[in-house]
Amino acid sequence: MDQSDDSPRHLSRRSLMSTGVLAAGALSMAAPTVGTPVANAPALARAGTTKKIVLYAEQLPGGLFGYGLAPGQATVPGPVLEIYEGDTLEITLVNTTNQRLSIHPHGVEYSTDSDGSPLNGSFNNPGETRTYVWRSREMVATTGRRFMPGSAGYWHYHDHAMGTDHGTGGVAKGLYGALIVRRRGDILPEKQFTVVFNDMMINNRMAPATPMFEANLGQRVEWIAIGHGGTFHTFHLHAHRWADNRTGMLEGPSDPSHVIDNKDLNPGSSFGFQVLAGDGVGPGVWMYHCHVQFHSDGGMVGLFLVRNADGSMPPGAEEAIHRFQGHTHSHGS
Repeated sequence: MDQSDDSPRHLSRRSLMSTGVLAAGALSMAAPTVGTPVANAPALARAGTTKKIVLYAEQLPGGLFGYGLAPGQATVPGPVLEIYEGDTLEITLVNTTNQRLSIHPHGVEYSTDSDGSPLNGSFNNPGETRTYVWRSREMVATTGRRFMPGSAGYWHYHDHAMGTDHGTGGVAKGLYGALIVRRRGDILPEKQFTVVFNDMMINNRMAPATPMFEANLGQRVEWIAIGHGGTFHTFHLHAHRWADNRTGMLEGPSDPSHVIDNKDLNPGSSFGFQVLAGDGVGPGVWMYHCHVQFHSDGGMVGLFLVRNADGSMPPGAEEAIHRFQGHTHSHGS
């Protein structure tokens, strides 16, 4: 299923940003997807805002579990949660399952009772509702012309209680999602995709059932890449490249960030970047995949369809998609 579909259930990005939440990038079930913001608009928000949301943990078909913003809307990955530096995110997690589970973040600050780990007694028993509070902060100057880092970055969240005290069962079954902390002035994308390499799967799927993401030529696209499981991976995107820094964009001609198109994506790590779809290469069907060769041979590959600027299909795209869908992925193929 393509996460760019425009069904009526989709929420406007502007309304979600006003509550600090952005839902996109989930492919296991129909995912809530953002609308289109003003192209290349800067991110603006008041500092110190507390944003409250309710998340529902639900069991899904095929033995999967997911998080959702409303009953019956759980997806794999879960919704993208997005705030600005200085904001607080208050999450009321409703556990509708018969399993112990939780939600644990990376990159932000929290007290032990919002840790999401059984070590601190921070989890939801079956049927239980619990509130987790995550805080963020801006970069601050300190002595010696040094700075304490802020929270801005492409982070993620996941279960830390199902199966084991580390949430191994929950992560394996889809209880994970992206968390973005913006710095005010950051550029907002028009499209947003979440890719999770989880053992030998992408978003708990294998090719040819992996997500196919779509954008029109020239649209600003944001990718959020997350690693889970117990296997080394690398993330490669065909025909596009980005700066290896916080945003994926160079901040000036003297920015020393390396420009890359392939990056390690190991369990517990995450990064993100923005590209202009088809910039310099034109429309077409481009692969994203793990560059560990036997992983991509085994099905860790998906498609990025860049349509013409008017939304029409470019020559050869349909044929490429059909070839991908008909290919048998197996180790050593």
